[in-house]
Amino acid sequence: MKSKQLLVIGFIAVLTLAFCQTAFSKERLVFGGGPAGGTFQVVANAVQVYKPVKASATFKVQAQSSAGSVENLRKTNAGKQQFSVVYSGHVYLGRNGMMKNDTKKYEDVMAVAWLYGAPGQLVTRKGSGIKSVKDLVGKKVGVGNAGSGAFANCELFFSHMGVWDKIERNAMGYNDAAQAFGNKQLDAFWLFTAFPSGAVIMAAQTNDIALVNLDADAMASGFYKKYPYFAKLSVPANTYKGVDYESPSFQDSALWVANSKVSADAVYEILSLIYSDAGLAHMHAAKKTFKKMALATGADGVVTPFHPGAVKFWKEKGVLK
Repeated sequence: MKSKQLLVIGFIAVLTLAFCQTAFSKERLVFGGGPAGGTFQVVANAVQVYKPVKASATFKVQAQSSAGSVENLRKTNAGKQQFSVVYSGHVYLGRNGMMKNDTKKYEDVMAVAWLYGAPGQLVTRKGSGIKSVKDLVGKKVGVGNAGSGAFANCELFFSHMGVWDKIERNAMGYNDAAQAFGNKQLDAFWLFTAFPSGAVIMAAQTNDIALVNLDADAMASGFYKKYPYFAKLSVPANTYKGVDYESPSFQDSALWVANSKVSADAVYEILSLIYSDAGLAHMHAAKKTFKKMALATGADGVVTPFHPGAVKFWKEKGVLK
Protein backbone atom coordinates (compact mmCIF):
# COMPACT_ATOMS: atom_id res chain seq x y z
CA MET A 1 0.00 0.00 0.00
CA LYS A 2 2.77 2.34 0.97
CA SER A 3 4.65 1.58 -2.24
CA LYS A 4 1.51 2.36 -4.28
CA GLN A 5 1.14 5.72 -2.50
CA LEU A 6 4.76 6.52 -3.21
CA LEU A 7 4.24 5.54 -6.83
CA VAL A 8 1.20 7.85 -7.15
CA ILE A 9 3.06 10.70 -5.44
CA GLY A 10 6.00 10.15 -7.75
CA PHE A 11 3.74 10.15 -10.81
CA ILE A 12 2.09 13.41 -9.70
CA ALA A 13 5.51 14.95 -9.10
CA VAL A 14 6.63 14.00 -12.60
CA LEU A 15 3.46 15.50 -14.13
CA THR A 16 3.87 18.66 -12.05
CA LEU A 17 7.50 19.01 -13.11
CA ALA A 18 6.56 18.48 -16.75
CA PHE A 19 3.82 21.12 -16.49
CA CYS A 20 6.15 23.61 -14.82
CA GLN A 21 8.82 23.04 -17.45
CA THR A 22 6.23 23.67 -20.18
CA ALA A 23 5.02 26.85 -18.44
CA PHE A 24 8.52 28.13 -17.86
CA SER A 25 9.56 27.34 -21.42
CA LYS A 26 7.42 30.24 -22.64
CA GLU A 27 9.54 33.09 -23.98
CA ARG A 28 9.01 36.12 -21.73
CA LEU A 29 8.60 39.29 -23.74
CA VAL A 30 8.61 42.55 -21.78
CA PHE A 31 6.93 45.23 -23.94
CA GLY A 32 8.12 48.75 -23.07
CA GLY A 33 5.41 51.36 -23.53
CA GLY A 34 5.52 54.86 -22.06
CA PRO A 35 4.08 57.03 -19.29
CA ALA A 36 0.70 55.93 -17.94
CA GLY A 37 -2.10 57.18 -20.16
CA GLY A 38 0.20 57.89 -23.10
CA THR A 39 -0.15 56.37 -26.58
CA PHE A 40 3.04 54.30 -26.27
CA GLN A 41 1.62 52.58 -23.20
CA VAL A 42 -1.70 51.95 -24.95
CA VAL A 43 0.21 49.97 -27.61
CA ALA A 44 1.94 47.74 -25.07
CA ASN A 45 -1.23 47.19 -23.06
CA ALA A 46 -3.32 46.42 -26.14
CA VAL A 47 -0.88 43.77 -27.35
CA GLN A 48 -0.63 42.22 -23.87
CA VAL A 49 -4.39 41.86 -23.35
CA TYR A 50 -5.27 40.57 -26.83
CA LYS A 51 -6.73 37.11 -26.14
CA PRO A 52 -4.87 35.16 -28.86
CA VAL A 53 -1.60 36.68 -27.59
CA LYS A 54 -2.47 35.69 -24.02
CA ALA A 55 -3.29 32.17 -25.25
CA SER A 56 0.06 31.66 -26.98
CA ALA A 57 1.85 28.48 -25.90
CA THR A 58 5.27 29.86 -26.90
CA PHE A 59 5.52 33.32 -25.35
CA LYS A 60 4.11 35.61 -22.66
CA VAL A 61 3.87 39.37 -23.18
CA GLN A 62 4.21 41.72 -20.21
CA ALA A 63 3.50 45.42 -20.76
CA GLN A 64 5.77 47.77 -18.81
CA SER A 65 5.60 51.54 -18.47
CA SER A 66 8.63 53.71 -19.25
CA ALA A 67 9.71 57.30 -19.75
CA GLY A 68 9.25 56.95 -23.50
CA SER A 69 11.15 56.58 -26.75
CA VAL A 70 14.76 57.16 -25.72
CA GLU A 71 14.53 55.01 -22.59
CA ASN A 72 12.86 52.29 -24.66
CA LEU A 73 15.67 52.43 -27.21
CA ARG A 74 18.31 51.94 -24.53
CA LYS A 75 16.47 49.24 -22.58
CA THR A 76 15.62 47.29 -25.72
CA ASN A 77 19.22 47.43 -26.89
CA ALA A 78 20.35 46.15 -23.47
CA GLY A 79 17.81 43.32 -23.54
CA LYS A 80 15.91 44.63 -20.50
CA GLN A 81 12.87 44.99 -22.77
CA GLN A 82 12.29 42.57 -25.61
CA PHE A 83 9.68 44.74 -27.38
CA SER A 84 9.17 48.51 -27.24
CA VAL A 85 7.66 51.50 -28.96
CA VAL A 86 10.37 53.85 -30.25
CA TYR A 87 10.25 56.69 -32.74
CA SER A 88 11.84 55.79 -36.06
CA GLY A 89 14.07 58.83 -35.69
CA HIS A 90 15.54 57.59 -32.42
CA VAL A 91 16.08 54.09 -33.88
CA TYR A 92 17.95 55.66 -36.82
CA LEU A 93 19.96 58.16 -34.78
CA GLY A 94 20.76 55.54 -32.12
CA ARG A 95 21.89 52.96 -34.64
CA ASN A 96 24.25 55.48 -36.22
CA GLY A 97 25.65 56.95 -32.99
CA MET A 98 23.97 60.30 -33.64
CA MET A 99 21.87 60.72 -30.49
CA LYS A 100 22.22 64.09 -28.80
CA ASN A 101 25.17 63.91 -26.35
CA ASP A 102 25.36 60.13 -26.87
CA THR A 103 27.63 58.56 -29.50
CA LYS A 104 26.89 54.94 -28.53
CA LYS A 105 25.55 52.79 -31.37
CA TYR A 106 22.34 50.97 -30.47
CA GLU A 107 22.56 48.18 -33.04
CA ASP A 108 20.48 45.52 -31.25
CA VAL A 109 17.21 47.40 -31.76
CA MET A 110 15.38 46.05 -34.81
CA ALA A 111 12.12 47.09 -36.46
CA VAL A 112 9.02 44.93 -36.17
CA ALA A 113 6.29 47.18 -37.61
CA TRP A 114 5.07 50.73 -38.19
CA LEU A 115 2.36 51.75 -35.74
CA TYR A 116 1.30 55.33 -36.44
CA GLY A 117 2.63 58.67 -37.62
CA ALA A 118 3.13 61.95 -35.78
CA PRO A 119 3.14 64.87 -38.27
CA GLY A 120 4.51 68.37 -37.89
CA GLN A 121 2.00 71.24 -38.02
CA LEU A 122 2.85 74.94 -37.92
CA VAL A 123 -0.13 77.20 -37.25
CA THR A 124 -0.11 80.90 -38.19
CA ARG A 125 -2.71 83.59 -38.80
CA LYS A 126 -4.19 83.94 -42.25
CA GLY A 127 -2.65 86.97 -43.94
CA SER A 128 0.37 87.04 -41.60
CA GLY A 129 2.82 86.67 -44.48
CA ILE A 130 4.39 83.60 -42.83
CA LYS A 131 4.70 81.17 -45.75
CA SER A 132 7.89 79.41 -44.65
CA VAL A 133 9.69 78.59 -41.41
CA LYS A 134 12.26 81.20 -42.51
CA ASP A 135 9.57 83.86 -42.17
CA LEU A 136 9.47 83.21 -38.41
CA VAL A 137 12.68 85.17 -37.77
CA GLY A 138 11.98 87.69 -35.00
CA LYS A 139 8.54 86.18 -34.29
CA LYS A 140 7.07 84.73 -31.09
CA VAL A 141 6.61 80.98 -31.56
CA GLY A 142 5.22 78.18 -29.38
CA VAL A 143 7.67 75.28 -29.76
CA GLY A 144 6.17 72.56 -27.54
CA ASN A 145 6.89 71.49 -23.98
CA ALA A 146 10.59 71.36 -23.06
CA GLY A 147 11.71 67.72 -23.08
CA SER A 148 8.88 66.59 -25.34
CA GLY A 149 9.17 64.96 -28.75
CA ALA A 150 7.45 68.00 -30.23
CA PHE A 151 10.10 70.32 -28.79
CA ALA A 152 12.95 68.04 -29.91
CA ASN A 153 11.67 67.84 -33.48
CA CYS A 154 10.98 71.56 -33.57
CA GLU A 155 14.56 72.24 -32.46
CA LEU A 156 15.85 69.78 -35.05
CA PHE A 157 13.88 71.23 -37.97
CA PHE A 158 14.17 74.89 -37.05
CA SER A 159 17.93 74.50 -36.44
CA HIS A 160 18.25 72.80 -39.83
CA MET A 161 16.38 75.76 -41.34
CA GLY A 162 18.66 78.21 -39.51
CA VAL A 163 15.96 79.95 -37.46
CA TRP A 164 16.03 78.23 -34.03
CA ASP A 165 18.19 80.97 -32.49
CA LYS A 166 16.42 83.73 -34.40
CA ILE A 167 12.92 83.33 -32.97
CA GLU A 168 11.44 84.16 -29.58
CA ARG A 169 10.87 80.61 -28.33
CA ASN A 170 8.00 79.85 -25.96
CA ALA A 171 8.15 76.32 -24.55
CA MET A 172 4.56 75.32 -23.72
CA GLY A 173 1.99 72.62 -24.29
CA TYR A 174 -0.39 72.65 -27.25
CA ASN A 175 -3.48 73.94 -25.46
CA ASP A 176 -1.53 76.70 -23.71
CA ALA A 177 0.01 77.65 -27.05
CA ALA A 178 -3.40 77.76 -28.73
CA GLN A 179 -4.70 80.03 -25.96
CA ALA A 180 -1.67 82.32 -26.16
CA PHE A 181 -2.02 82.40 -29.95
CA GLY A 182 -5.70 83.36 -29.53
CA ASN A 183 -4.68 86.19 -27.20
CA LYS A 184 -2.16 87.48 -29.80
CA GLN A 185 0.76 86.53 -27.54
CA LEU A 186 2.21 84.22 -30.20
CA ASP A 187 2.63 84.68 -33.93
CA ALA A 188 2.69 80.94 -34.59
CA PHE A 189 2.82 77.63 -32.78
CA TRP A 190 4.26 74.22 -33.61
CA LEU A 191 2.76 70.78 -33.02
CA PHE A 192 4.00 67.27 -33.68
CA THR A 193 0.90 65.15 -33.27
CA ALA A 194 -1.91 63.41 -35.12
CA PHE A 195 -4.59 65.49 -36.79
CA PRO A 196 -7.12 66.84 -36.20
CA SER A 197 -5.58 68.37 -33.08
CA GLY A 198 -7.89 69.76 -30.44
CA ALA A 199 -5.50 72.65 -29.88
CA VAL A 200 -5.63 73.70 -33.54
CA ILE A 201 -9.42 73.33 -33.55
CA MET A 202 -9.49 75.66 -30.52
CA ALA A 203 -7.20 78.18 -32.23
CA ALA A 204 -9.40 78.18 -35.35
CA GLN A 205 -12.46 79.13 -33.29
CA THR A 206 -11.01 82.52 -32.38
CA ASN A 207 -8.69 83.25 -35.34
CA ASP A 208 -8.55 82.76 -39.07
CA ILE A 209 -5.66 80.32 -39.21
CA ALA A 210 -3.28 79.04 -41.88
CA LEU A 211 -0.91 76.07 -42.00
CA VAL A 212 2.63 76.43 -43.34
CA ASN A 213 3.78 74.06 -46.09
CA LEU A 214 6.50 72.26 -44.11
CA ASP A 215 7.18 69.77 -46.89
CA ALA A 216 8.31 72.57 -49.23
CA ASP A 217 10.83 73.76 -46.63
CA ALA A 218 12.02 70.21 -45.98
CA MET A 219 12.45 69.47 -49.70
CA ALA A 220 14.29 72.71 -50.51
CA SER A 221 16.66 72.43 -47.53
CA GLY A 222 17.71 68.77 -47.94
CA PHE A 223 16.01 67.81 -44.67
CA TYR A 224 14.82 64.41 -45.94
CA LYS A 225 18.30 63.47 -47.14
CA LYS A 226 19.85 64.31 -43.79
CA TYR A 227 17.07 62.71 -41.72
CA PRO A 228 15.63 59.93 -43.93
CA TYR A 229 13.30 58.60 -41.23
CA PHE A 230 10.88 61.46 -41.84
CA ALA A 231 8.12 60.61 -44.31
CA LYS A 232 5.91 62.95 -46.35
CA LEU A 233 2.22 63.35 -45.72
CA SER A 234 -0.40 66.09 -46.00
CA VAL A 235 -3.01 67.47 -43.66
CA PRO A 236 -6.17 67.15 -45.79
CA ALA A 237 -8.18 70.18 -46.83
CA ASN A 238 -10.92 71.20 -44.38
CA THR A 239 -9.34 69.31 -41.48
CA TYR A 240 -9.51 72.66 -39.67
CA LYS A 241 -12.00 75.50 -39.96
CA GLY A 242 -11.01 77.93 -42.70
CA VAL A 243 -8.11 75.81 -44.00
CA ASP A 244 -9.70 74.74 -47.28
CA TYR A 245 -6.48 73.52 -48.90
CA GLU A 246 -4.21 70.50 -48.48
CA SER A 247 -1.17 71.31 -46.33
CA PRO A 248 1.91 69.17 -47.15
CA SER A 249 4.09 68.22 -44.18
CA PHE A 250 6.27 65.40 -42.82
CA GLN A 251 5.97 62.89 -40.02
CA ASP A 252 8.11 60.74 -37.79
CA SER A 253 6.79 57.25 -37.14
CA ALA A 254 6.20 55.34 -33.93
CA LEU A 255 7.67 51.88 -34.49
CA TRP A 256 7.24 48.55 -32.76
CA VAL A 257 10.80 47.30 -32.22
CA ALA A 258 12.46 44.20 -30.79
CA ASN A 259 15.80 43.22 -29.33
CA SER A 260 17.83 41.28 -31.87
CA LYS A 261 17.96 38.21 -29.59
CA VAL A 262 14.18 37.71 -29.45
CA SER A 263 13.43 34.51 -31.35
CA ALA A 264 12.34 34.90 -34.96
CA ASP A 265 9.50 32.46 -34.30
CA ALA A 266 8.06 34.62 -31.52
CA VAL A 267 8.20 37.79 -33.63
CA TYR A 268 6.62 36.01 -36.59
CA GLU A 269 3.85 34.51 -34.45
CA ILE A 270 2.90 37.72 -32.68
CA LEU A 271 2.83 39.66 -35.96
CA SER A 272 0.58 36.95 -37.40
CA LEU A 273 -1.81 37.44 -34.47
CA ILE A 274 -1.83 41.24 -34.35
CA TYR A 275 -1.95 41.73 -38.12
CA SER A 276 -4.89 39.38 -38.61
CA ASP A 277 -8.26 41.00 -39.35
CA ALA A 278 -9.33 40.42 -35.73
CA GLY A 279 -6.02 41.64 -34.34
CA LEU A 280 -6.12 44.87 -36.32
CA ALA A 281 -9.73 45.45 -35.27
CA HIS A 282 -8.59 45.03 -31.66
CA MET A 283 -5.80 47.60 -32.10
CA HIS A 284 -8.06 50.08 -33.92
CA ALA A 285 -10.56 49.84 -31.07
CA ALA A 286 -7.83 50.50 -28.49
CA LYS A 287 -7.17 54.03 -29.81
CA LYS A 288 -8.16 56.01 -32.91
CA THR A 289 -4.50 56.87 -33.44
CA PHE A 290 -3.96 53.28 -34.60
CA LYS A 291 -6.59 53.42 -37.35
CA LYS A 292 -3.98 53.29 -40.13
CA MET A 293 -2.31 50.15 -38.80
CA ALA A 294 -2.64 47.66 -41.66
CA LEU A 295 -0.68 45.11 -43.64
CA ALA A 296 -0.09 47.73 -46.33
CA THR A 297 1.49 50.20 -43.86
CA GLY A 298 3.62 47.67 -41.96
CA ALA A 299 6.96 48.86 -43.34
CA ASP A 300 6.18 52.60 -43.55
CA GLY A 301 8.71 54.95 -41.98
CA VAL A 302 11.27 52.17 -41.39
CA VAL A 303 14.79 53.04 -42.57
CA THR A 304 16.68 50.64 -40.28
CA PRO A 305 16.93 46.81 -40.37
CA PHE A 306 13.94 44.63 -39.58
CA HIS A 307 14.09 41.74 -37.11
CA PRO A 308 14.47 38.40 -38.97
CA GLY A 309 11.04 37.26 -37.76
CA ALA A 310 9.51 40.46 -39.13
CA VAL A 311 11.37 40.05 -42.43
CA LYS A 312 9.81 36.60 -42.85
CA PHE A 313 6.32 37.90 -42.04
CA TRP A 314 6.40 41.02 -44.21
CA LYS A 315 7.93 39.17 -47.16
CA GLU A 316 5.15 36.58 -46.99
CA LYS A 317 2.64 39.43 -47.07
CA GLY A 318 4.35 41.07 -50.05
CA VAL A 319 5.27 44.21 -48.09
CA LEU A 320 9.02 43.56 -48.30
CA LYS A 321 10.81 42.15 -51.34
